[in-house]
Amino acid sequence: MSDDVQALQKRLAAFAAARDWEQYHTPKNLAAALSVEAAELVEIFQWLTPEESARIMAEPDAANRVTDEVADVLSYLLQFCSAVGVDPLAALAAKIERNEKRFPAPQDPEPGEGR
Repeated sequence: MSDDVQALQKRLAAFAAARDWEQYHTPKNLAAALSVEAAELVEIFQWLTPEESARIMAEPDAANRVTDEVADVLSYLLQFCSAVGVDPLAALAAKIERNEKRFPAPQDPEPGEGR
């Protein structure tokens, strides 16, 4: 696992420990909190057109909200991974590899084989 990810996980654990929150950071509670934070991210985009959603980061207040929700989602995901012993970067790499096999990219035709 990346040193950066481990450092963030340790910082999150220390933050929770300093407030005696570890008792609440069960896999079930962390998964629920992750779901809530992801829903709050979705809420920002809920009624926007595709064009408006593509420009959201150009609007400072909206960009700050998006950035905060991304941080919340990542925070709970990293805490969940710590609670259940999943290396998030290894899990992602393995998933990408499975998806590359499951959904191969279209092959370009050989020269001389028309399209």
